[in-house]
Amino acid sequence: MPRSKHSPEFRARVSQEYIDGIGSVHFLADKYGIGYSTLRGWINEYRIHGISAFCHKKNRTYSKEFKIKCVEAVMNGEGSVDDIIARYGISSRSVLRQWIKVYNANRELKDYDPKQEVYMAEAGRKTTFEERKEIVNYCISHNRDYKNTAAKHGVSYSQVYSWVKKYDANGEDGLTDRRGRRKTDDEVNELERLRRENLRLKRQLEEKDMVVELLKKVKEYEKM
Repeated sequence: MPRSKHSPEFRARVSQEYIDGIGSVHFLADKYGIGYSTLRGWINEYRIHGISAFCHKKNRTYSKEFKIKCVEAVMNGEGSVDDIIARYGISSRSVLRQWIKVYNANRELKDYDPKQEVYMAEAGRKTTFEERKEIVNYCISHNRDYKNTAAKHGVSYSQVYSWVKKYDANGEDGLTDRRGRRKTDDEVNELERLRRENLRLKRQLEEKDMVVELLKKVKEYEKM
């Protein structure tokens, strides 16, 4: 996560001004040129952790159990997204929202132990069709662990992720080098058409989950 342009002392001072009743969130945010939601996040973190909440931290390790606990805390009404990230020291709202999206889609939340050399690799090595099949099969048979698959086979995380998604959509045909060309629904057999329709339905459900989450956030902000 990038380092904030605002010092810990500044963020603590503005948060304390709100707690002391010097101004509302909107007043202080406008006064100092801060986003409303950003300031709300600072205040929630400051209430719990004091100025230490704003000290720069390296990437954390998040266990599967920790992720589920945080997601269920939001779902059970124990607090807003901002409340939960402040309470448990999560790095950002987007991180927790992604966990919620995965959880709502009935997909598995996995342990996270950052390996920057895997995630930061922008261009992986060239591979053959047979290698891509082997890598995809390994990844799928190991619970779609993209990170460790990339590390084991000496390719980038983004390569593994892309190949698995192409395989999900088009089978082994998706792993051939066709410059992104994809067969139309009329060019594939009935089984492939059903596979694609299933994928489209899953995406629609994910989009509905995102809408529900946004509506929840709107209600949370209206209560503040």
